[in-house]
Amino acid sequence: MSEANPPLETTPAASSLTLQQLSRLQPTKAPRTLWGDAWRRFRRHRMAVAGAVIFCLLVIMVAVGPLIYGGDPRKIDFGKSMLPPSLEHPMGTDDLGRDMLARVMLGGRVSLSVGVAAMLISITVGTLIGAIAGFFGGRMDSILMRITDLFLALPVVPLLLLLIFLFRDTLRRALGPETGIFVLIVFVIGILNWMTVARLVRSSFLSLKEKEFVEAARALGVTEPKIMFKHILPNALGPIIVAATIGVGAAIITESVLSFLGLGFPPDVPTWGRLLYDGQNFLDFAAWMVLFPGFLIFLAVLCINYVGDGLRDALDPRSRL
Repeated sequence: MSEANPPLETTPAASSLTLQQLSRLQPTKAPRTLWGDAWRRFRRHRMAVAGAVIFCLLVIMVAVGPLIYGGDPRKIDFGKSMLPPSLEHPMGTDDLGRDMLARVMLGGRVSLSVGVAAMLISITVGTLIGAIAGFFGGRMDSILMRITDLFLALPVVPLLLLLIFLFRDTLRRALGPETGIFVLIVFVIGILNWMTVARLVRSSFLSLKEKEFVEAARALGVTEPKIMFKHILPNALGPIIVAATIGVGAAIITESVLSFLGLGFPPDVPTWGRLLYDGQNFLDFAAWMVLFPGFLIFLAVLCINYVGDGLRDALDPRSRL
């Protein structure tokens, strides 16, 4: 009768060696982060990704296009007045014979710069006021929110027109015709659009300041400014980023409205809104003077809104994307 096989000895050294070998065979995964998960959810939002790509192409066009395209946006040639789109002039010419593609690209620089700069002002002011109101609460919260309600009750467009009418000439003399009106428009648009951001940041701070990590920071003796801007603010960036993207589109539309009303930049400084204003009288027989800048305004704002929707869903942990 054959002898049975003796059982294998499992010493601690052998078992630990086996565990080490198994751990090496298992693939290691990078740790998940909040921004990594947000990026994965954002990539699944097809319209947001398409909007981001198209908007980046617009930015590249207005930033690099004038350096590549040979047309002069300020060259007047009455012999080429109101020519339709062609190979020589892809977007046609205006009533003074200036190339529309060159003017659209140069005007895009101004319009997008106004949108971004005004957004930065509104986000900065709104974040500061909302953070102070939400963190300290009490009387400070009441005062700041009443100021916010006051600004919300103001009629924005008439106030914009009034401020630009009152201070336009003063800033032109002080800073120059282009820089002065740029500073005025950016400041006025930015200072009248911070209220929504302030309310969003306040609500986030009211919720986050009661969390355990804030209590732990207080127990460790961390100062209140550090708790506000180092611990709470990074966790409230989601609504701020979404508001920033939407704010750029709103600022572009506001600048276009002001330029269309003749209260924006000087006539020799093309913006998308100014090009609409200059071409409105020739709409019947030179529609390209209005269609191209109007379409770019529509496209830029639409792309920004899609990006904002994608960021809102991506930064929401409850999203299924």
